Amino acid sequence: MAIDSERAEGAPAGASAGPDARSQLRRLGSKRVRRRVLGRIRRLISTYVLSSLTKRIIAINLVGLVALLSGILYLNQFRAGLIDARVQSLLTQGEIIAGAIAASATVDTGAITVDPERLLQLQAGESITPRSEDLDSLDFPINPERVGPVLRRLISPTKTRARIYDPDGILLLDSRHLYSSAQILRYNLPAPDAEEESLPMQVWQSIKLWLRRGDLPVYQEIGSGDGRAYPEVETALAGSPASVVRVSSRGELIVSVAVPIQRFRAVLGTLLLSTQGGDIDAIVQAERLAILRVFLVAATVTILLSILLAGTIAGPVRRLAAAAERVRMGSTSRTEIPEFDDRQDEIGHLAQAFRDMTHALYNKIEAIEQFAADVAHELKNPLTSLRSAVETLPLAKTENARERLLEVIQHDVRRLDRLITDISDASRLDAELARSQAEPFDLVDLLRNIVDAANERSGGESAEVLLTVADANGDKAYRVAGHDTRLSQVFANLLDNARSFSPKDATVRIGVARDGKRIRILVDDDGPGIRAEDTNRIFERFYTDRPDGEGFGNNSGLGLSISRQIIEAHGGRITAENRQEINKATGKSETAGARFVIMLPPAGA
Repeated sequence: MAIDSERAEGAPAGASAGPDARSQLRRLGSKRVRRRVLGRIRRLISTYVLSSLTKRIIAINLVGLVALLSGILYLNQFRAGLIDARVQSLLTQGEIIAGAIAASATVDTGAITVDPERLLQLQAGESITPRSEDLDSLDFPINPERVGPVLRRLISPTKTRARIYDPDGILLLDSRHLYSSAQILRYNLPAPDAEEESLPMQVWQSIKLWLRRGDLPVYQEIGSGDGRAYPEVETALAGSPASVVRVSSRGELIVSVAVPIQRFRAVLGTLLLSTQGGDIDAIVQAERLAILRVFLVAATVTILLSILLAGTIAGPVRRLAAAAERVRMGSTSRTEIPEFDDRQDEIGHLAQAFRDMTHALYNKIEAIEQFAADVAHELKNPLTSLRSAVETLPLAKTENARERLLEVIQHDVRRLDRLITDISDASRLDAELARSQAEPFDLVDLLRNIVDAANERSGGESAEVLLTVADANGDKAYRVAGHDTRLSQVFANLLDNARSFSPKDATVRIGVARDGKRIRILVDDDGPGIRAEDTNRIFERFYTDRPDGEGFGNNSGLGLSISRQIIEAHGGRITAENRQEINKATGKSETAGARFVIMLPPAGA
């Protein structure tokens, strides 16, 4: 027994578990899987189906559908047409029943005296009533005992109420109180503790009465009172049929039609037919239920289409937002924005704009990082030289050595000052160009002022600068839109650079001309030119290539880089090349100097 217990304790978990334990573990595992699946389904529904954009699209689409449904239910002509049809049906039915009643009425013809001459004088639609002295000799012109069975058989299938009034408006028969022989009457009596209608039902009935009443009169039950209180009965006793539409205290429509009961144009009484309280309302309600069923189908289709529409919008927007979030979090590598090349709509344009913006942002970040690295490298050289000179200065033994070291220190300080100034100018250039408003100005006037200032400043000690302007159509052929201060900096820098490479007796030439839809500016010098491998490198930051013997560190190498940045900000392009001329002695093409080509768009282009 001890060995068995040791084995049981040393066995792995679940090894000695019985069938019940294994089934319990399986049930627990299946529950976890179900919970995980259900949680994933809920997340998908909340993300894609119940997202804010999806809810808004569904709500907007359903608002129009609900408004259409409300208009149909409230303004439809079905109810009015149904009332008119019901009136015509009751009139036809009343004329048939009135004719049958008139034929079944028991009248003592010898007791009623009608003047034949008066009958011949009657026009179409007119009638004559028996004289009062003739009626006095009769108990009832219409015998209720004979008319009752006929009326019951004719009224029972129609589900309408029929009342017969005599010429004095006295109620003779009411279909509610007509019963066949041996008929058993059953009434569902209310429970002893039965309460009145609930408050919500009373409020709903009051609302229906207010909505439906309008100009309709409210129906009032007269009972056995004078039937002439009903306007249609009064009209029918005069010999003309009439109809009235009323509304009950419960908000139900009641249509009443009164038809005269005539015999030989003599009005024996009036037949009043009226619909049940909920007759027309039941038909209208059935029609509205059919409309509601159609609405539910249309709403279901609208919701499904709205979800599909929201998926085509919310899905791509969600992917773009997730990519933008990854860019914001600063991932180590470039985050690619999703492409939607197959979409030529606003989502596709938005995705392309996001891609371009992200690429520009990454390029700007890389440029800033490279600029910071270049700045650190360029500052390190003069600082190293300055540190070495400062550390060596106390060890100098002669006055000449100290003076040389002090010159090195002053040179390095001036170089640092120049570097810091140019670096500061380059770092705030983009922000300054973005903030300032571009204004049109004449480029030729700007170049003339720069050339005059450069010639006056040199005093004949540097190469002369000449400006040549080609003829162009219009007074505004050389107007550009931009920042004249920054463009002045570009041309001044190019002139200084050209004069620094040209001999004193040489000439620096600036040419301005129209080249199609662009303005072309050429800056030529008579220097040694540019080495072929350095044609593109000269625009890099901190790059310098000076002739031998020129002082080291007199240039920061940022001038041409800043110039290209300014020209590109104005929508232009700057390039460098060598100017070729034919050597008269050898007849070969040789480099005669450097040339900078600037292309700028004119104002309004």
